[in-house]
Order: sequence, then structure tokens, then C-alpha cells
Amino acid sequence: MTDQHPITPPPELVQQWDSEAVAAEMPGQFYLATQAARWGADQELEACCEWLVNEGWFRYEHEAVQDLRAARRPKPPSLKAQALALIDKIQGSKEMWQIDDLDVVRRALEGHGQA
Repeated sequence: MTDQHPITPPPELVQQWDSEAVAAEMPGQFYLATQAARWGADQELEACCEWLVNEGWFRYEHEAVQDLRAARRPKPPSLKAQALALIDKIQGSKEMWQIDDLDVVRRALEGHGQA
């Protein structure tokens, strides 16, 4: 019997990540390490949320648990928010912007990445 750490991804998941790395033509070790770190961090976050609930600190639906998840796993800004931030940056012209920054604005205006 092996002494396995409680936050160890199942072999099937590692195999899936390996296949994804090959399909994406990414360096396998980097992709696997990144996915494993994300997976482990997500497992730990959920364990912390569950502990808070089990210890009676919060109900599972409570805002504090949701706030903890949101704070520890923030969603990237939408394309629209990125575009507006770049427009503010360009209009203020106090900060140097890159010509590639306009690609974000273009994609937002063209309706790509509607998040």
C-alpha cells in the first residue's frame, strides 16, 4: 500500500491532462504541473469551505462561503471590461499603451468572448 497524500489527483485525471497537453501541443510537464496545482488548490479551497460549514461557522449557501470562493478564484474581467479599461488608459494617455491593446477593444466590439 502506498502512502498517498490526501490531495493527489486520480490517475484518470492525470491521463486526461496528459492527453490535453499532447492535443494542445504544449510542453507536457508544464501543463501537468499547472493542472495539478490548480486541481490541488481547488480541492483545498473546497475542503476549507466544507470545514467552515461543518464547524458551524456558516451555512453552505451563506454569502461568506461564496465570497471566499469568489475571492480565491476570481473570474477574469470580461472582454467588455478589458476594452473599457483600455479606452480609459488610452484617453488618459498618462500611461503608455501597446498597439496590441487595441486587439482587445476590437474583439470586444466585434462581439467575441461575450463574457
